[in-house]
This record gives sequence, C-alpha cells and structure tokens, in this order.
Amino acid sequence: MSEDRDKEGRRVFSGQDARQGEIILRTRTRRIIFIAGLVGIVVLALLLSFAVR
Repeated sequence: MSEDRDKEGRRVFSGQDARQGEIILRTRTRRIIFIAGLVGIVVLALLLSFAVR
C-alpha cells in the first residue's frame, strides 16, 4: 500500500481545498434534527452533572 502512495507522489492541496467542510442544512427537517441533537447533548450533560452530585 505504501508503494502505491510513493508512485502517486505528494498531493498538494490549496488552502481553499484544505479547509474543513461547512454544514449544509438545506431542508427544514435536517435543521430540526441538527438542533435537536445539540439540545440533546446539552440536556444529557446537565442530567449527568446532576446525577453525579
């Protein structure tokens, strides 16, 4: 496998190509699911912090 990489040579990425992707929430359903996931993480963190006490 490493031999294949050597044959290809080094790949050079521009700064634009190397940037992280952006989150695209085009539909209302995707936005709701994304926001619900964020809220769920916060609620879970709060519940765990109260359970430890």
